[in-house]
Amino acid sequence: MTDAAQLDGPDGLDGLDRLDRLDRLDRLDGGEAILAACRDLGVDVVFCSSGSEWAPVWEALARQRRDGVPGPRYLDLMHETLAVAMSTGYTLATGRPQLVLLHAVPGLLQGANGIHGALLTGVPMVVASAESTTYGETGSDPGSQWYRNLSIVGGPQAVAAPFTKWATQVGDASTLYGHVVRAAELARRAPAGPVYLNVPMEVLLQPWTRPAAARPVPEPGARVSPHSELARAAGLLTAARRPVILTESAGRHPDGFEALVEFAEALEIPVVEPQSAVCANFPRTHRLHRGGDATALLDEADLIVLVCCRAPYYPPSNRPADTQVLVIDDVPHRPYVDYQVLGADQYLEGDIAPTLRALTRSVHEVGVDSALVAQRHTEYATPPVPRQAPATSSPGIDPADVVDCLRELLDPDATVIDETITHARTVQQRLKADRPGRYSYVQGGLGQGIGVALGVKLADPAREVALTVGDGSFLYNPIVQSLSASKSLGLPLLIVVFNNRQYLSMKLNHLRFYPEGAAVREGDFRGVDLSEQPDLAALAEPFGLLGLSLSAPDDLRPGLEKALQAVRGGTTAIVDVRVTR
Repeated sequence: MTDAAQLDGPDGLDGLDRLDRLDRLDRLDGGEAILAACRDLGVDVVFCSSGSEWAPVWEALARQRRDGVPGPRYLDLMHETLAVAMSTGYTLATGRPQLVLLHAVPGLLQGANGIHGALLTGVPMVVASAESTTYGETGSDPGSQWYRNLSIVGGPQAVAAPFTKWATQVGDASTLYGHVVRAAELARRAPAGPVYLNVPMEVLLQPWTRPAAARPVPEPGARVSPHSELARAAGLLTAARRPVILTESAGRHPDGFEALVEFAEALEIPVVEPQSAVCANFPRTHRLHRGGDATALLDEADLIVLVCCRAPYYPPSNRPADTQVLVIDDVPHRPYVDYQVLGADQYLEGDIAPTLRALTRSVHEVGVDSALVAQRHTEYATPPVPRQAPATSSPGIDPADVVDCLRELLDPDATVIDETITHARTVQQRLKADRPGRYSYVQGGLGQGIGVALGVKLADPAREVALTVGDGSFLYNPIVQSLSASKSLGLPLLIVVFNNRQYLSMKLNHLRFYPEGAAVREGDFRGVDLSEQPDLAALAEPFGLLGLSLSAPDDLRPGLEKALQAVRGGTTAIVDVRVTR
């Protein structure tokens, strides 16, 4: 909540008198209600892809600047996917939900890809857009476009419902402040995710009176299973001879990365981050990290511990029949997953780091078989040898060499946002992320990577941020709008494009189903060719950014060094790397 003392100004008025004077001098409306809620929620940034409904919010922001009232920063962005993706990246870096303003139903649909990605990622945010409910018939004129083009049967909340956690319409300015606060609180509660508010134009324009007793919004409370459940789980763990941990997203929970390390080390349990892992969860350099393929360990396991792992088996029926399963998760059954099989024998549901630490204590209370733990320590003393990709004679640079070079050149605390597809395993394995926040995969539809990376950079300007992206994925991004934001906001990124000049994932799926089909025999594939793509490095030029094209192995390291020098000097660099596969 805004501290009234912070509002004291040179006119000698204290904070409360200053707010009171603002209320008397200005006609406050729904725009001020939204901004007041943002202040009390601690929202840092309002990400907006502009629509005509937001004039009341813009007026409130103008008053905020005029009167020196602390409040959220406002960013005008030129594409809805960019606005949502930047909010996602910002919240991944800070843990604090932000506000995204879009335009009516068309803007909501444009932003739907990013909103759905935030739902899958578990990123809380409040998304809002508008409609008209009176079409000018009551004396309030929202504009004839709302009558002609912008209304939709059932309201935009019906459109938003499938890809948000919660969606509703605000009926009156008197409840708008409370709706925004409730939406933000709901977004943060497990399972965290985006929520949607339809704020009609008429509500935004209605007079609004500041609440008499606005209060700070508290943090969500921590949840940990009771002692009896922890003791039962500890019994499973201490009795197991061949346990294995699978995790996809433990590292996205506060302190989850460190707590998982402590838990695994306490019992010398190997950890696997499968292909579905979406962030750095456990140090890839740790001797207990056993790579991304759990097949061999699952075949021998007598206890599988799923820590924030929504899809451990594929097909889902592949769950080992005679192996016990312990699930540790804040929300084991994801409501956005259409079909999910965990096959648990026990669930521990609660906040990840406190639960893991409480379970580690329970394990010691139950008593550890020291000889068994020592045996596993010896067995896993040597890190596994990563499987090498087959050599190829194709022209260009090996993708593994690109990641190796990035790992050596990037700042140890740099964040790598990954939006590759066929190269994702290479990036995960060879980046060797050894700390939380080092690696994060973009979830949902392609085209969000630059925005997510910009959001991380906005949240932590001192942190080095790199985006690894395939050429197909890169071309799905709102490139012009994203590079403009990078330039105007002073958010330098290193963008490394793994360019094989094709949608290789499309081709591989075709080959899987029709290995001897007509397309193979005739060399006649559809949905694959990207040979006519523009010069990707040249896209940097209109914005005064650095663009480099690399195709020879000897050029890789000097090129990346030059690009990083530019980034560290404040200029985004696009490095288009012609890769061999």
